[in-house]
Amino acid sequence: MAGPLQGIRVVDFSRVLAGPLCGRTLLDLGADVIKVEPPTPDVSRFAFPSKEGMSGYYAQQNAGKRNVSIDLNQPGSLELALRLCDTADIVVENFRAGTLGFFGLGYEALASRNPRLIYASITGYGQGGPWRGRMAYAPTVQAEAGFTENSVRHYGEALTEPRTDGLSHADVYSGLQAAIAILAALHRRDTTGHGQYIDVAMAATLMAVNERAHVDLSDDDIGAEPAVLGATDCPFFRGPDGEQFTAATSLIGSRTFPSWLRAMRRADLIDDPRFATAAARRQNFAALHTIVQSWILSFPDTATLDAQFDEAKIAMGNVRSIRELAQSDWCAYWGGIQEVPDRHGGNYRLPGRPWRFSREELSPLGAPAFQGEHNRSVFEELGLSTAEIERHAASGALVSRIPAKTTTT
Repeated sequence: MAGPLQGIRVVDFSRVLAGPLCGRTLLDLGADVIKVEPPTPDVSRFAFPSKEGMSGYYAQQNAGKRNVSIDLNQPGSLELALRLCDTADIVVENFRAGTLGFFGLGYEALASRNPRLIYASITGYGQGGPWRGRMAYAPTVQAEAGFTENSVRHYGEALTEPRTDGLSHADVYSGLQAAIAILAALHRRDTTGHGQYIDVAMAATLMAVNERAHVDLSDDDIGAEPAVLGATDCPFFRGPDGEQFTAATSLIGSRTFPSWLRAMRRADLIDDPRFATAAARRQNFAALHTIVQSWILSFPDTATLDAQFDEAKIAMGNVRSIRELAQSDWCAYWGGIQEVPDRHGGNYRLPGRPWRFSREELSPLGAPAFQGEHNRSVFEELGLSTAEIERHAASGALVSRIPAKTTTT
């Protein structure tokens, strides 16, 4: 792999989302990522849609990683895992606290053999404390960390009961925060020569990325003003070309309402008692929205409307599906979609990289690996003979599940 992390090896013990996304991020940056899968496969392999054990969900988080499968309950398996981790710069795992330590693969055991190792663990609530042993998945952590309650509170008119967001924010943000911490630890290792342990808690991550946390933690009465230039106050409208769009400027806030008046050339509305204050605008929001919507529909097309919004420093964005964004000129320019083999004669269309480097050329994303596909090649790199590898395969320490009919990587 080419990229700024070329030459860095990651051993990825994780499964499903938070850890695999962390590993995929490091891989995209050029690291050699080896996924270690137990005999019972990563359950995301069987997410819908799946082609003979290779799902698009699995591919999105694991494409390009090499794959070995080790049964840690079999004799000789621990030594295989230790030899692999001896060559690692980074280990990533997202099991319940203490799980890998039970198998002899905790941080202290690995660091005693490899002092330069950076070891990142992602759990719901951290490695210590009263909630250390709790199971954690994105919906449950989002509920615990205020994410679900925030949605109900700010969209209460539309929601009659709590509802879990369709995207796994707790996993995704935690995977990215783990990658950030790992990069910081790599930098520190350059100066000290030593690795370190990184404990990432999903609940703490959701608190850290909640830009409205300061409001909810405050005892002050904020009144009718929006707490921030907040997403929950961004209105939606129907555009002159029939599309639905949102504008990233509150109609209610005292600092933002004048922008709408400038855009509409309607300075007179500030003298309308229905709209003279933030409290009044919130109370009479439906009437205000109707006035703005009528003004929007007076434009001949969306491009002309957008130009007038831009003049007033109001950003607008169409409500699109990700498929519609993938078909846009912007996506073609950026390279927002990558095609990777699905290993059955077709391709997965997956999101591209979110960054560009002026001095780096990132490698194309490789195909997702089958379980244990790289057992032989990886352990040959570590010095095992063909006979030793075959012996471990026969004992069940090394596992592989590769369909008889498949395309090669």
